[in-house]
Amino acid sequence: MRLSTKSRYGVRALFDIAYHSVGLPTQIKDISRRQQISPRYLEQIFQKLKKAQILGSKRGPNGGYYLIKEPADITLGDVVRATEGPFELVFCVGNAPRKSCPRKDDCVASDMWLDVSKQIGSFFDSIAISDLCEKARNAGVQREYDHPYTYHI
Repeated sequence: MRLSTKSRYGVRALFDIAYHSVGLPTQIKDISRRQQISPRYLEQIFQKLKKAQILGSKRGPNGGYYLIKEPADITLGDVVRATEGPFELVFCVGNAPRKSCPRKDDCVASDMWLDVSKQIGSFFDSIAISDLCEKARNAGVQREYDHPYTYHI
């Protein structure tokens, strides 16, 4: 199984929003700059994440993207499912409407493939975006707050 850039970039972008946004909407240009991901590609990924109700968006000068749920409630499994689909190592054991395997009922390996797919999903579900934020804090990753509200006294 190989994850596409949609999943990997989706995780990086959600981490970026959670880590740098301080709860305010984040503009795609800022995420793109920090994560070195094309803004156009981020827009495509964000459409999938919005459809999965992980991300929301706000229009206007103070607009941008924001997390609908808390970072602790968004798992890497949620992101992968939103961008790639269900965890299926082989097509013959999944629920996706594809060509059915003629040996599905007689295959001794199908239960094993299904079990491995579930274990991979469980592993990804055990890691939340907040875990990545904590890891970044522990590693000393500098946070960036470039929001329009800057007050000086």
